[in-house]
Amino acid sequence: MPFQSKDRIVFIGDSITDKGRKKDPLKLGTGYVRLLRDYLIAAYPHLSLRIINEGVSGNRVTDLEKRWTLDVLDHRPQWVSISIGINDVWRQLDSPDMEQVYPQRYEEVYARLLEQVREIPGCRPILMEPTVIKEYPESTGNKLLQPYVEAVHRLADRYDAILVPTHKAFLDYLRCDTGHDLTTDGVHMNPLGDMLMASTWLKAVTGASGRL
Repeated sequence: MPFQSKDRIVFIGDSITDKGRKKDPLKLGTGYVRLLRDYLIAAYPHLSLRIINEGVSGNRVTDLEKRWTLDVLDHRPQWVSISIGINDVWRQLDSPDMEQVYPQRYEEVYARLLEQVREIPGCRPILMEPTVIKEYPESTGNKLLQPYVEAVHRLADRYDAILVPTHKAFLDYLRCDTGHDLTTDGVHMNPLGDMLMASTWLKAVTGASGRL
């Protein structure tokens, strides 16, 4: 079991992480972060874990950099779970005239964030692959996502991070053709999508750190 008493776990990302957290009295939202918090608190009540949701709708990796000190470093967490990349691709599709975050810049900015995490004593990053854009594996969005997913893999290796294969998990699920959607609009999770994200996170952390 990887967690210690009173560990702080910060989740940061875009709307998929945010999931209405500002309207929630607990500031957790209704998505995968809430599912993970409920599981961890129920399974390990003696650890008094603190789960912090710092997702912000619409964010790209460049937006994370602007708020990294306040929303991550100042918490002095033991774990930082990052889910970012969907909007970095989506803006290329819906707002092609704006300044874009292409894969090279995405990886460079992401690396700067992880360099700062290295300076937090006892903190380990958890990197989640960006999920999907549209619920069929060969969509334009999913093809554009591939180099971002590959960048996350390289960064996980470089910074000794736990890799959560959420993109792979979603594509594997979609190829099963269950008839049950994972999203409300091709991007934002419905309850089943949130459950798949949470279960994939738990499996990855279990595999990297022993049984949860």
